[in-house]
Amino acid sequence: MLNGNLLKTINITKNFKLWSSTIPWKIPEYPELNEEYLCNPCNSNAIEKNINNRKGVGDIKLLHELKNKLEKINGQSHEYESIRSQYYKELNQIPNDTHPNIYTNGDKPKVIKVVNNKKLFPFKCEEFGEIAKKLNLVRTEQLGNVSGNRSYYILGELAELEQALINYFVENLINSGYELISVPDILPRYIIERCGMNTRGERNQVYTLDSKIHPPDMCLSGTSEMALAGFLAGDILSEDDLPKKLAAVSRCYRAETSSTAEERGIYRVHEFTKVEMFMVTTPEMSDNALEEIRKWEEEQFKSLDLHFQVLDMPPHELGAQAYRKYDIEAWMPGRKVYGEISSCSNCTDYQSRRLNIKYKTKEGETRFVHTLNGTACAIPRLLISLIENEQNEKGLIHIPKVLHRYMQDKTFIGKQKGVPELRLVKNKKK
Repeated sequence: MLNGNLLKTINITKNFKLWSSTIPWKIPEYPELNEEYLCNPCNSNAIEKNINNRKGVGDIKLLHELKNKLEKINGQSHEYESIRSQYYKELNQIPNDTHPNIYTNGDKPKVIKVVNNKKLFPFKCEEFGEIAKKLNLVRTEQLGNVSGNRSYYILGELAELEQALINYFVENLINSGYELISVPDILPRYIIERCGMNTRGERNQVYTLDSKIHPPDMCLSGTSEMALAGFLAGDILSEDDLPKKLAAVSRCYRAETSSTAEERGIYRVHEFTKVEMFMVTTPEMSDNALEEIRKWEEEQFKSLDLHFQVLDMPPHELGAQAYRKYDIEAWMPGRKVYGEISSCSNCTDYQSRRLNIKYKTKEGETRFVHTLNGTACAIPRLLISLIENEQNEKGLIHIPKVLHRYMQDKTFIGKQKGVPELRLVKNKKK
């Protein structure tokens, strides 16, 4: 149960105007990227190799050509602003560096740890969808009249379990020194893009609001990491205040689809609830901070009696922003697969340079911070793993002991009574 102190939250009202597409003065139009390194011809081969390994975008040769043009023009031509804009666009597309240890792992994830043993079942395991249908816990079918494909309703005691997980993880985060913040789900496009997510083109995962109805360039947030980073945009923190640990509970929106059997049901959906961790550190602290986040995540999932593996992800799984990334995959015995339930990343100064987040050292020098993020609890994948692992031969679901007090001391979930059964509703043509 969360007491009053644990439920205190802070509304985001600083540094960026939510309903304006104008970039605030604290966030420069042209961010202070590491031009000294990126524009040094001696580093071209290493940068190009990094781009190729990450399967990312970016053209280091074009960047150098534009840099040379700018130096020759030197602001004396009408072409200067056009070339300058193109130069910064190319500069911004170069992905973050990659941790050198990752290259020794090859192009596949490396399993660095396995926690708990797989549970042995004296009966045939059922998958989440079959269990949920029998116990009337989830509705995913015939929702076209309500919310469309890849949508769902979580019902009865499973909805209680969802809330219990959120409360459990939030309480543990606060006890670990994280500050809970309530964040907006609608963000300006530039915040999302400067965090490293693409918002344009056919293959992006971001929902953009209709500019005919809403203010221009507003999007639905895919993770509260972006709102938390935007919260600090333009700030100069004190070194004494680092590391700064923030957490948020939010709805996440993803315009993604999948037709694979492993990702059926509620495994991959257009919106879900997530508890997110966000940390700001000095450059010297970020490697250790990532290990701290990973170990914290491992402890929480271990306490839920889950069997899972921890993966060190290869370069092509890092996106544009991550320097290093760990994934946690839990065993789902009904599906007989491991499924990702969490991840954590060190983004070094990729986001802080683009959002102008700095700190002042004890000697008075101003430097860019490093940012890190981690998934504390992602619903509904965590529900899938828990339900499949905690099923018994009587068709009931055992509730992990650490969650009992968050569910009024209930120990099992059974068939839901008083919850409407699924019925097919047909629209009559007018």
